[in-house]
Amino acid sequence: MNDDLKRLGDEYWEFTLRSEPTSASLRGFHEYDTDLEDLSRQTEDDHIDTLERIAVAVQALDVDVLTADEQVSREVLIFEASTKAEDLRSRMSEFAVDPFNGIQVVFQQLAGQIPITEPEHADSAVEKWSKMGTMIDQAIGRLRQGLALDRTPPRIGAEKALAQIDAYLKSPVESDAFVNLTAPPAWNDDQIAAWRQRLAEQVTTVVRPAFRRYRAAIADEVMPAARPPERSGVVWLSDGVEVYTRAIRRHTSLDLAALDIHNAGLADIAGLEIEYAELGQAVLGADKASSIYNRLRDDDALRFVDADGIVAAAQSAMDRANEAILDWFGTLPQAPCVMAEMPPIGADDAPLAFYLPAAEDGSRPGMYFVNTTSPTTRTRFESEALAFHESIPGHHLQLTIAQELQGVPDFRRNAFITVFHEGWGLYSERLADEMGLYSGDLERFGILSFDSWRAARLVVDTGIHALGWSRKEAIDYMIANSPQATNNIINEVERYIAWPGQALAYKTGQREMFRARNRAIDTMGDRFDIRAFHDTLLGSGSVPMGTMHRLVDDWANGA
Repeated sequence: MNDDLKRLGDEYWEFTLRSEPTSASLRGFHEYDTDLEDLSRQTEDDHIDTLERIAVAVQALDVDVLTADEQVSREVLIFEASTKAEDLRSRMSEFAVDPFNGIQVVFQQLAGQIPITEPEHADSAVEKWSKMGTMIDQAIGRLRQGLALDRTPPRIGAEKALAQIDAYLKSPVESDAFVNLTAPPAWNDDQIAAWRQRLAEQVTTVVRPAFRRYRAAIADEVMPAARPPERSGVVWLSDGVEVYTRAIRRHTSLDLAALDIHNAGLADIAGLEIEYAELGQAVLGADKASSIYNRLRDDDALRFVDADGIVAAAQSAMDRANEAILDWFGTLPQAPCVMAEMPPIGADDAPLAFYLPAAEDGSRPGMYFVNTTSPTTRTRFESEALAFHESIPGHHLQLTIAQELQGVPDFRRNAFITVFHEGWGLYSERLADEMGLYSGDLERFGILSFDSWRAARLVVDTGIHALGWSRKEAIDYMIANSPQATNNIINEVERYIAWPGQALAYKTGQREMFRARNRAIDTMGDRFDIRAFHDTLLGSGSVPMGTMHRLVDDWANGA
């Protein structure tokens, strides 16, 4: 590999592990197990400087001396370093009170997934939690900086975060997520008990007092100044236009105008009504979109009755997908995917499901977590599309193939470019239909429901953050234009409020992947091979859309 490119790629990867130590631990990289994230403004400034320096240096490399694969590495590295720096320049920590990815919930959700296979990993966990007070105090300091600049969070996020903290502080220490970590397999019961006592001491003397300070800061200082539901989007901040422009670039990898995205979503919603009419007439005896939405949303017969039903349906879908993938992919992952119920912490406010990649050291497989809270609100017809998106042929296939790539830099194997990641997940929902994986026409409504959900995201995310929509306007739009359950719509809208731009990635990425595929078919005709196409699409890891199109075009043209 080109020496300069290798040096810069290694520097970026080392920076990523050092600056995101919890993520590094979750992936099975143990160099920074004792650390927690540094949220201070000074460190944020240092991170911006490092990322921008790397991006400029990589940009200056002579492209003509690079191999084709090195050019992919160059493009990924420029995108990742430059857009991550831009994202940090938005100073979102100054108004980050977030019930979905906030520090009060995400560390609890993921603590038990940190792979602990050696005694030193267990000791590191104790030291890690001893630093929780410092990290939370830094978060409080950033919120105070935001208050001084009138950059405040939305009220709904603050209210939900307070409820989450209260629930945590009321829970018994013996069931605490920071105590109930997986012990090293070689330890006996006495060693495990002594270790858990050390963890519990950190929880009672450091972690919970810090959570109480965080709660007090939100309740006493942030809440009185928080933005009301009518001003939920970043457009209401003094620098909101710049914040959202950066978010669009970071999450789509494209230079798109917010209004163009908004109008594209409106067009997608209108186009989907034709598909609803065709399937609705065949399955429900209805051909009006509004009637179909209401039936799918309100018919109790289309819902699960218990958590066991949710788990069984998800497992069955994943099993069928595993049996079919040989005909659609040449390269297959080695690490398995297992499914589990989402931890109850924060589940009421969480999405329908999420995927956690396998640990690099093989200590944990890929994990498909499905939300089983309030099972009677979960629709049966969406469960299969959800499973295909998150597990196989979706995120598990995509991310594990990337992790297992040989001869590519670590930063590429572990890259997470939102539009590629989520675009593939949504692409997989329709691909699963081509693969014959849906168990019936009712379940195929999941394709349409999720497609209209993601198209509505284009409308709603831009509506909130660029056009100044209120929370209620966003909820009302999604209820009128998708069959999603109302409780899920509310959770989703509040996620978009807390995480500007991320929701744009799904439909944008899916659209670009189908564009690349259709162009390849036009070029190759009868020579087009779907297995080779998918291997080309996934064979370089997560890449920006411009790079993806170039790779597919080169393959189709025989380059």
